[in-house]
Amino acid sequence: MTKFAVAGATGRLGRHVVDVLTEQGHQVVSMSRATGVDIVTGERLAGALAGVEIIIDVASWHASEQEAATEFFRASARNLHQAGQKAGVSRIAVASITGVDGATSGFGAAKKLHEELHLYEVLPVRILRAAQFHEFVGQMLDWQQGDVAYIPTWPSQLVAARTVAEELVDLAIAPDAPSPGAPIPEIAGPRQETLAGAARLLGARRGIKVVDADHPDFPDAQYAAGGGLLPSAHAKLAGPTFQEWLDAQP
Repeated sequence: MTKFAVAGATGRLGRHVVDVLTEQGHQVVSMSRATGVDIVTGERLAGALAGVEIIIDVASWHASEQEAATEFFRASARNLHQAGQKAGVSRIAVASITGVDGATSGFGAAKKLHEELHLYEVLPVRILRAAQFHEFVGQMLDWQQGDVAYIPTWPSQLVAARTVAEELVDLAIAPDAPSPGAPIPEIAGPRQETLAGAARLLGARRGIKVVDADHPDFPDAQYAAGGGLLPSAHAKLAGPTFQEWLDAQP
């Protein structure tokens, strides 16, 4: 079996990636500040990568502010490649966001640069773009206080983080990389929904009233409202709908 290192292993997606790899019998090194490995400063990174064959990078910045997110992605990509090359890592698989190529500001623009930074670094890279996670809906409700939440009506094709993790692991393990010039692989849920519609389903369980809102001050709000978050025609559609996922939660 292959030895993997997962950057961002304790995060929303990282936990699922670790689970999938472990279930498949692979050896996994969990890298996050919680485990004592800092991919931004490089602290304990070299030791964590000893004997690792493949890195899966699902580490993310915790806020939408563009400059801070950009610095996080710039430092983490550089350190993963440099330390990975010294450790003999064969490649890096990276999780990204559907529609990020059209982003111009905020976290989306930082993530767009993150893709470019990885692609121009020293190790071979495979990127998987994913639609917004089902879990993101709860995060949007958490951002707002009180019993009323104002959520944008942006269309999306919400996908379960577990589904993304499975696809990302498959991409990382595949013996052959995507063909040069081929579209970047994408994963999305089985049907189009809106963030507000999904939030309304979850809000009903939490006792929160969800009100449709435009949020024109959000970064790239017009782009998102016009379908910028929707997957491309070549995207793989998989996993449960938001309602199905929600019904399966404790």
